[in-house]
Formats: sequence, structure tokens, C-alpha cells
Amino acid sequence: MGIPGQAPRQAALKLLNAVTGEGAMLSDLLPKTLETLPAEERARAARLVLTCLRWMDRADRILGPYLQKRPPDSVLNVLRLGTVELCVDGAASHGVVNAMVGLVKADRTTERLSGLVNAVLRKVAANGPQKWDTLPIPQMPKWLRKQLIADYGKVVVQQIEMAHAAGPAIDVTVNGDPAEWAQKLGGQVLPTGTVRLPAQVQITTLPGFAEGRWWIQDAAAALPAKILAAQPAERVLDLCAAPGGKTMQLAASGADVTALDISGPRMQRVTENLSRTGLSAKLVVADALHFDDAPFDAILLDAPCSATGTIRRHPDLVYAKDGSDIPALFALQLAMIDKALTLLKSGGRLVYSTCSLLIDEGEEQVRDALARHPDLMVDLDALAVPGVDPSWISETGLRTRPDYLAQLGGMDGFFITVFRKP
Repeated sequence: MGIPGQAPRQAALKLLNAVTGEGAMLSDLLPKTLETLPAEERARAARLVLTCLRWMDRADRILGPYLQKRPPDSVLNVLRLGTVELCVDGAASHGVVNAMVGLVKADRTTERLSGLVNAVLRKVAANGPQKWDTLPIPQMPKWLRKQLIADYGKVVVQQIEMAHAAGPAIDVTVNGDPAEWAQKLGGQVLPTGTVRLPAQVQITTLPGFAEGRWWIQDAAAALPAKILAAQPAERVLDLCAAPGGKTMQLAASGADVTALDISGPRMQRVTENLSRTGLSAKLVVADALHFDDAPFDAILLDAPCSATGTIRRHPDLVYAKDGSDIPALFALQLAMIDKALTLLKSGGRLVYSTCSLLIDEGEEQVRDALARHPDLMVDLDALAVPGVDPSWISETGLRTRPDYLAQLGGMDGFFITVFRKP
């Protein structure tokens, strides 16, 4: 007889190895890796790998005293998973140690280290749970932490890390009255108008999901479209539109929306989301830098970025990446701002946003754009939408952080600004 609950552990280990060893992202891995598992086991595997990634720094601190040298990555990941089960989940030590030894023995390249895994995890089981809560909140890897400390200071970075450890809330944007839907869904309305749901809910069974009356979208991610404030009959372009949350917001306003994305598969998700919600937009699969059309009244450019503002919901990001792609992303953002301005009517507005915490991808892009286009203006008044604290707005735009609205569960890190074309 096999070890109970081993299939989700095997899947979690496979996912963890792909993230830490190959730089893969869970968003790409989860569907294929978990498709053969029953729904309950899929959920357990996903929860286990996400918890491990979220608390990896603390797990490594627990393991450190028991390791004379670093074991192979796949073995270290087994030890991390076991530590998380023991210290976060409070699972029975005998079952966890047995299971993790089984994972190592199942691989011929690591089975010789089964004794090490057994000995280390027995020590973790004896001492780890008591030490766990006395350890520091998990820190981001040095490649990112060093830059964020330079941008914000150590105290703010520690507050951000606390928000990351707390994990994400479940937010939805409703096509209707937020207060009414908050009551129906058992949630609460945030100051920005987003409805925040209880932590443990089955999304697809909630009222209004099948009818498309609302869609999942973080409170910060909903702000760019609110700030654009599309009007009925305006021609609006949503650049980099997938998976479609902002497209649906724009379409719900009654605007004539064109949604563009370079990825056909990702644009398929926009099609599905529009179909479920009964909203409509013209969909275009193309490279934004080579797209041409008649000038638009307004453009929303949610540009490709490091996504460092979404770590609380994507803890794999800091282990799958090392920051080496950021210069190329910065150059792409610059080019896309300039391209978007050519597609905008005189007097029109361009909302530029990134889900990044890095100043280079937000405030610095605005300063550089104003230097390249001296007649361009930043419309700070447009940023003052309901629920936005004035302290979030600087001379270049609006900045949200994961530690904002902390007492209500936080929000993603975004930068948003509004350019006015002369």
C-alpha cells in the first residue's frame, strides 16, 4: 500500500523543483502538472507548494543548523516541504517523515540521501514547531530586497514582507452595486469599491459567478481602469489586455473597446471572460509596437513588467526570476509608452500602469517620458478616485503597496499615472 497523501506531495515537489531549478512560473506549470489529480488533491498540491514558497526563507532557517552542507536542490526541496508540513500545517511527524523519505527513495539519484532526510526531519519535528514563530518574517531574495530597500528604506520593505507572508485576499470587481454584491457574497466593500470575499470560499459556487456578474481582480489591479474612467461611446484601447479584467471594466462602461495582446492563448482567456460576463470588445492578437489604427480617445497600457507587486499571490516569482530581465522590460515599457502616444488623439488620456514595486518601472518611466515629450502632461487630479489615499499620490503618479490597507488584508503593488496628450 502506498503512503497516504503522497500524490499531492509528489506533484508539489515536481512544481517546486521546476520553480527553483528551472526558473519556471507556477501559472504555466499548474494546469499540466495537476490535471491528472482529483480536485481535492489538486488543491492540496497547489496549497502545499505555495505555502512552501511563501515560507521558504523561514524553512531554510529551521533546516540550517541540521545541514553541514547544502544537499542537492531536489533533496533540499523535499526537506522544505517536510518542514512546512510539520511547522505550518502541524502534521503528524511520523507520517511526514515517512512521506518525505519516500519521495527521496523514489528517485534513484537521491535515494542514497534518504537517511539524511530521515535524520534531519526528525530533528525538525522535535524542535521546529516551537521555533517557527520566533523566527523573522521571510525575507525576499537579495536581488530584489536590495533594490527595494534603496527605493523605500528597510522599514517599508519589512512591512511589505509582512504583507507577503500574510498572503493574498480574494477580491472581485462587480458589474453592479458593490454593497449589494458584498451582502450576497458574504464579503465587504473596500474603500476603492472592490468587494473582498472571505478567505475560504469556493468561487465557482457563489451567486453571480456563472452569470458573469463579477470577476476576480485585486483591488489595486482594478484602479487603472477606474482612473481611465471610460465614457459611453468613447473609443478605448486596452493594450496588453490578457487575461481581461481591465477589458471587462472598460466594456462595462459602455465604451467602444479594442483589446490587444500579443499572446493568442492568453487572448483566448479574454474571449472566455467576455463570454461569461456578456460584455463585448473587439479583440486583436498583435504586437502592440506594430499595431496601427485610427486615434483613440483613451488608452490603458498595463505594461509588461517584473510583476514584483504581486508576490503575495505569486510567491514563486522571486525564486523563478533573478532580476536579469528588468533592463529589457524597462526598454519595452519605454517603447510602448511612445507607441501608445502615437495611437492617442490630441487631448486624449493614456493611463500607464505596472504591477511592479520597482521605481524604475513606474516613477522613473514617467520622468523619462516627460523628458522625451516636453509637451506631455501628467493629470494628477484624475488619480484621485474614491478610496485612494492622497498620500499614495506623488508628482509622478499613484503608488500602491502590499502593506497598504493592511488592516483590511492588503493589496497588490501597482504604479499608475495618467498622461494627457497635447
